[in-house]
Amino acid sequence: MAAITAAMVGELRAKTDAPMMECKKALTEADGDMARAEEILRVKLGSKASKAASRVTAEGVVASYIAGGVGALIEVNCETDFVSKNDDFLKFTADIAKLVVEKNPADVAALSALPLDGKTVEEIRSELIGRIGENMSIRRFQRFETAAKLTSYLHGVRIGVMVEFDGADEQVGKDVAMHIAAMKPVALSSDQVPAELIAKERSVASLKAAESGKPADIVEKMVEGSVQKFLKEVSLFNQTFVKNDKQTVEQMLKASNASVKSFTMYVVGEGIEKKQDDFAAEVAAQVAAAKKG
Repeated sequence: MAAITAAMVGELRAKTDAPMMECKKALTEADGDMARAEEILRVKLGSKASKAASRVTAEGVVASYIAGGVGALIEVNCETDFVSKNDDFLKFTADIAKLVVEKNPADVAALSALPLDGKTVEEIRSELIGRIGENMSIRRFQRFETAAKLTSYLHGVRIGVMVEFDGADEQVGKDVAMHIAAMKPVALSSDQVPAELIAKERSVASLKAAESGKPADIVEKMVEGSVQKFLKEVSLFNQTFVKNDKQTVEQMLKASNASVKSFTMYVVGEGIEKKQDDFAAEVAAQVAAAKKG
């Protein structure tokens, strides 16, 4: 049996970035053969990644990258808030945001196949899962390429906004991005609000108005009023500007001789169903299973 030295463990860790004890176990299993130990680790880390792949990733970060007239906003998810602060996880997210700008992948699958630091993005993701022990997923990204201007705003790492705008004052773009993060509009203008959101709001308004017991024509007006109020609340141009409640965003833009062409906002985990652990139920189930056994 070959002697496993600290130097050997350190060398293997530098090559694979695997935990120290995993490196020592792999070297012991490989009887000191560095190449074989590296192979063993890759298998083990891959196995960990496979086991983690079914777990829900509702935490994570949003990152942005802008170079000239090209920008990207990206959301990468993990299982816990703790891992969302991990330096390697944050670097991975920043690296692939830059990659989206530089390589213009068609979708997440195409991004995952791109080379990064001598490996593919997917290989790096899988190795990170193996090292950290948590599932991670690239959820979505939006790439902008424009002759106009781009700016982004990140509220911590959980809310990210990118805005495409025109105007001499750069601060206007930043102010709009911050406004979007705070007020969360779903479209630029009322006529761009998705039809399914309008239908949902109309349905809710109809049920509420019907409970009033008023005549049908009055109910119809109440419903329409509710829908129009909703459209103003969720469209950027109609919203009251957060830095000046005497102006709408549209009025602020006009006064600044500026315009907003498009925007994207990501909120980490938005729309992902988080698993709710019921500890009491879990204990009860284990006790019942033990009694049955």
